[in-house]
Amino acid sequence: ASQDGGMAIEDVAAATAERILKEPIDPATGLSDYQARTLAARLDLHGRSIRAFTTVLRAAYDAFVALDAAIVEINPLVVTRSGDLLALDAKMSFDDNALFRHPELEELRDENEEDPREREAARHGLAYVGLDGTIGCMVNGAGLAMATMDIIKMEGEEPANFLDVGGGATRERVAAAFRILLADRKVRRILVNIFRGIMRCDI
Repeated sequence: ASQDGGMAIEDVAAATAERILKEPIDPATGLSDYQARTLAARLDLHGRSIRAFTTVLRAAYDAFVALDAAIVEINPLVVTRSGDLLALDAKMSFDDNALFRHPELEELRDENEEDPREREAARHGLAYVGLDGTIGCMVNGAGLAMATMDIIKMEGEEPANFLDVGGGATRERVAAAFRILLADRKVRRILVNIFRGIMRCDI
């Protein structure tokens, strides 16, 4: 949580990390009212605003857990003159691997709002996230993929994507991965980093 909400909250986190308030939650016990009130006080809320904040935060946490969410973000959450809270905008994303438990969410899916590259990757069982760099990455294993992206950035370049073909990827899946990378006009080079311990390297 932060008093410096808005479009540039990522810049706040980078420049003044102390302005981002954190409260660890034990998943075994969940969010307590005490934690919510403590966070409200640190945000300099008072009176009915503290009670309202506790209600909003608990609802957000309960939704996060119940819906297998990856993100539940309310930004901005404003305080009115009367001390009430209003959520002016919110964003949620969900764990794709848990959607089988939530058919009601799957029905809300609008593929027109999705990155066509990510949609095509999902169709072939690939984990793909498009980024803004120029070096396309094809890696097997999420940890190795993250490390590969870190190395690219350490060398002063930017990755164009996160792409995990997974262990035991087939020839067809690798071919689909190459098609997705080559279709990205920003990609100038492709780095393939395959760990042979979980995948054949001759496909």
